[in-house]
Amino acid sequence: MKSHVDTFFEEVATIVATIDRDRIADLTAALADLRARDGRLFVLGVGGSAANASHAVNDFRKLCGIEAYAPTDNVSELTARTNDEGWGTVFAAWLRTSRARADDALLIFSVGGGDAERNVSPNLIQAIEEARTRGMKVFGVVGRATGYTATHGDVVVVIPTPEASRVTPHCEAFQAVVWHCLVSAPALQQCDTKW
Repeated sequence: MKSHVDTFFEEVATIVATIDRDRIADLTAALADLRARDGRLFVLGVGGSAANASHAVNDFRKLCGIEAYAPTDNVSELTARTNDEGWGTVFAAWLRTSRARADDALLIFSVGGGDAERNVSPNLIQAIEEARTRGMKVFGVVGRATGYTATHGDVVVVIPTPEASRVTPHCEAFQAVVWHCLVSAPALQQCDTKW
């Protein structure tokens, strides 16, 4: 009988073999264009994807010289907005206060990417809508091709998870793989890593 560990890593190998590498290259080029026009990158995520957003912001800033922010890093503002205005508006309101403009972009890390009909991740959906009103590009690394981010984004990498019951761990793990590929790309990386 095959162990969970064997099955899990076979799924990882399948993802590695089937992920759309051209889409990752497109995202690399789009981020290089963002930096060239002095645009800012707003990285959004909730749950485990919020932790990934925070880490990615560090890498984009430190290694690539891209001005980047994760609204979830400001817990005081996030919780004040949630308390006073509601969870669905927190990212869109943050973009308004940041005076987000057409030169800027969103990068969304999400398992599902949002679902308006089922009211899942309405904060991501409203952020995408706010970005569109401002002429911003929308990028993403998500686990569902049918989610709001994948269907409304400009350059979105969909993690091809082979097993629906493990879409979350695979998607969140591969968000890290994709952004580390991005920040180490010769077109983006400006500073060497320490180790």
